[in-house]
Amino acid sequence: MIRRRWPFVLLAAVLALLVLDRLFPPPVPGRNAPHALLIVARDGTPLRAFPDRDHVWRHPVALADVSPRYIEALIRYEDRAFRWHPGVNPVALLRAGWQWLRHGRIVSGGSTLSMQVARILEPSPRTLAGKARQIARALQLEWRYSKDEILTLYLNYAPMGGVLEGVEAASRAYLGKPSKRLSEADAALLTVLPQAPSRYRPDRHPERARAARDKVLQRMSGVWSEAALRDARQEPVVARTLRDPLLAPLLAERLRKEAQGRQRIDTTLDAQVQQNVELLLASRLNALPPRVSVAALVVDNATLEVRAYAGSVDFTDQQRFSHVDMVRASRSPGSTLKPFLYGLALDEGLIHSESLLADVPQSFSGYQPGNFQQSFHGPVSVSEALTLSLNVPAVEVLERLDPVRFVSLLRRGGLKLDFPRGAAPNLSVILGGAGTSLEQLVGAYSALARQGLSGKPRYTADTPFEEQRMMSPGAAYIVRDVLESGGPSRRAVESGAGLRRGIAWKTGTSFGFRDAWSVGVSDLYTVGVWVGRPDGTPNPGFFGANIAAPLLVDIFDALGPQPRTNRTPPASVSQAKICWPLGLLQKSGDDALCHQQRTAWLLNDTAPPTFPDRIRRGAVRLSYEVDEASELRVAPDCFSGTRRSIESARWPAALEPWLEGEIREKARLPAWHPACQSHAGQLSGLKIHGISEGEILQRPRPDMPPVLKLETRGAEGEVYWLVNGRMLARQSGKKPFHHRPENPGRLSITAMDDFGHFDRVNVSVR
Repeated sequence: MIRRRWPFVLLAAVLALLVLDRLFPPPVPGRNAPHALLIVARDGTPLRAFPDRDHVWRHPVALADVSPRYIEALIRYEDRAFRWHPGVNPVALLRAGWQWLRHGRIVSGGSTLSMQVARILEPSPRTLAGKARQIARALQLEWRYSKDEILTLYLNYAPMGGVLEGVEAASRAYLGKPSKRLSEADAALLTVLPQAPSRYRPDRHPERARAARDKVLQRMSGVWSEAALRDARQEPVVARTLRDPLLAPLLAERLRKEAQGRQRIDTTLDAQVQQNVELLLASRLNALPPRVSVAALVVDNATLEVRAYAGSVDFTDQQRFSHVDMVRASRSPGSTLKPFLYGLALDEGLIHSESLLADVPQSFSGYQPGNFQQSFHGPVSVSEALTLSLNVPAVEVLERLDPVRFVSLLRRGGLKLDFPRGAAPNLSVILGGAGTSLEQLVGAYSALARQGLSGKPRYTADTPFEEQRMMSPGAAYIVRDVLESGGPSRRAVESGAGLRRGIAWKTGTSFGFRDAWSVGVSDLYTVGVWVGRPDGTPNPGFFGANIAAPLLVDIFDALGPQPRTNRTPPASVSQAKICWPLGLLQKSGDDALCHQQRTAWLLNDTAPPTFPDRIRRGAVRLSYEVDEASELRVAPDCFSGTRRSIESARWPAALEPWLEGEIREKARLPAWHPACQSHAGQLSGLKIHGISEGEILQRPRPDMPPVLKLETRGAEGEVYWLVNGRMLARQSGKKPFHHRPENPGRLSITAMDDFGHFDRVNVSVR
């Protein structure tokens, strides 16, 4: 009868155990508490750790990422039968019970690694009832998990002293290395540490820790070689003071908010690059005024992975708004949008690299931009306008492209600009009249090294790869070459710093010195730097070229040599000779139309003409006749001799005051023949009064400059007064202009009105 019931009794017992297992499952780590979170670099180096609610620091690690030496020492020392027992070791339990009865105290616990994991997950008192609960939980763990999974739980949750849990956290904190690189001595030390974490802490009790370590090494005899054991015993116990990892703290904070219950986030950052960038930023602290911060971002062009991320200059300095992440903040980009303007204008067929632009005082429907230094250069090419970061030419190009279209093309390319509510894009957008972030700028600038494709910076390897077409490969090549070398004309006579370093970069400064920028591109990386006050307070004297660009160059130097590949222009890019002032391809026999020759990059073999004259209407080619004998200008109604037809190119009226020497002579029409004086007339009625051409001005005393009082006659509207190309005044033509030249030397004084009429006198001060 009993034999018949035995199977049923056994089945009922098994079912009861299964029900109890389901009703009272073993605790799962982190089920009822927030996970500790570790943010690590691409090589596993901790960047920042966020503790759980008990302020425990834990660095999640997989079994394969822990040194085999540690696994060998742990199993040999703690539980030799781990691989075959069902969660408890009867022999060890009987031995521990006999020792307890014999000595009246616990000599050895008899606990298996499974039982220790059970106690870690659910602490229980050191009583018989507590031991029984441990055994039950160990059996449950063995039922539910594999041996490797149980071992992984131990590796991650074993107490290691203070607020540390797990072998990886202990190895990083005490030894400064990942647990994958543990030596025999290291492995033995971390094996024994959980037995008495407070007593054996190597940073506080190195001698106790060494004695306990040596006990483990003794157990490893026969497993490790005697030579390895001898060397391990000779190693001193030297532990670092516990300190929370703190690299890329603002990125870590950003990723923590997106963690969604994860215990570890592997970023794309390079720990060494990140540390170098943070040290470079810190080295600038003494030169920065109070409350000024710095941000920097380094992106790998091939993968769009971020290698360094510094959202503030010093995370510990609250005075500098250290908690504000300036990589993501929207700020005025200053002139950093100019490369995209010229690249998009190339794609639209509006310009080539040497198109003639006018860097002179101009009014664009009431908008009157000036340059950063308030000086003007007269005729400039697109390449010169970009490398010198001139404002007036950029506004001139934007007017032709259209601000609304420019902004929409930037958005299509992945660069979104922020405008005040209700505001529409206008000409000021190219000088910083909108907002964007360092993150977006760096992603957009990567297009210059990625065949015109901009990209969204990636912070984790599983982030989707996103890229968008910013400009054509040809336009990207031309813009990058201009930024790096100044374009083909300058490359032929000099090699700039960018060309020598293999870097193309652009600076920018927002209105009122609120933001200083520098963004650069090499074959390998795109780097961006921002300097300013997060609260938007101006910093007079801080601009991109003097504060942000040097730091950018230092970061590139820290990244290592930037290989200078011999980049082959895309098939859409070609070089050709063009002529000013028309901007067209040079043709043989057109010397009268070619006042100045330039070597230009062309896109799709297109050489668009110079923009139409904003002041003077009419054809840009002027035909007239001259007397073959005297070369003086004549007309059929006043001269009956032999005549010859001449075709000449006209410069834009606004540029005529800036023409010098041979070019001025070439552009000037010949005088009228005496027989045709009735046709003669002043092309400009504006004249400067109060000083004569070639006059020498004497200083009354060495410390007293002369005072000039100049007036104009025949001006229409307002008059721009320029001295040596620098605009000093813009005022009514009826008002006198006063000037005190501080230094001796030559002065070229120009007056020009809104209709392109001008006069110039050259004097000397002694």
